[in-house]
Amino acid sequence: MRCTPVRRAHWYPQFRYDLFAVNLLIEVTMQGQTALVTGASRGIGKEIALELARNGYRVAVNYYNDPAPLVEATIGEIRALQAPQQDGVLPIQADIRSSTQVTAMFERVISTFGGLDLLVNNAGVQTWKPLLDVTEEEWDLVVDTNLKGCFLCTQQAARYMKDHGGGSIVNLGSGCNKLAFPSLVAYTASKGGIEMFTKEAAVELGQYNIRVNCLALGSIESERTRAEDPDYAGTWSKLTPLGRVGTAADIAPTVVFLASKGASFISGQTIWIDGALFTKAQWPYKK
Repeated sequence: MRCTPVRRAHWYPQFRYDLFAVNLLIEVTMQGQTALVTGASRGIGKEIALELARNGYRVAVNYYNDPAPLVEATIGEIRALQAPQQDGVLPIQADIRSSTQVTAMFERVISTFGGLDLLVNNAGVQTWKPLLDVTEEEWDLVVDTNLKGCFLCTQQAARYMKDHGGGSIVNLGSGCNKLAFPSLVAYTASKGGIEMFTKEAAVELGQYNIRVNCLALGSIESERTRAEDPDYAGTWSKLTPLGRVGTAADIAPTVVFLASKGASFISGQTIWIDGALFTKAQWPYKK
């Protein structure tokens, strides 16, 4: 996404684009903009925050119960990517299940940075249990964090963006937007809900120049997924047509693109970052 000093023009019949110009447009238009990323102290959220900082964003890093040294390390990495004179990173602790805490979080971000251009609803949790064993408390934890938290943050962001020229909202979904994941009943329900909520929000908020999109992730290797399976990459690479698992670095540039002017007519869409894993049908034949 970042521009290089090398100009490379690409030609196709009746179509020409200049890669340098596209990259320059993305980089220049990001300078001085503000993003809030939920669940950004580690994992995918952290990589998204880092990529936004690389592209000139001021970044508010939401976290909830991560230890202080971990949060401080993430803030240090983001700050190292920013200009020395730029005070462009804000750690902010808040439980996104609480409307009171979400409201206070947005008030602080906007008062600190003077505005908000991008919201990334990344925070999420899951509980591994069959449907018949899931408790009400476990269901509420997952659905309230993943779906209710997405709703509360989107509502607060949109209320500000509505009166300030618009903005972009990116929600993180999953392969279970499309397919049921065994023993992840609450997670599957919440992520499926996020996809439809994305469409609803895009339709209602488009009149205010607010674009809302969803990223549906496939097999992404992370601290969390390695805890599920020590050989996570080996297990899922065999099933993925591209022959490998994804990483957080495969996701973050797409967030930057969706927030850019290059994506100014993209809204209400779910973009699959899965190496074609969930495009592939179950197929019994070897040839």
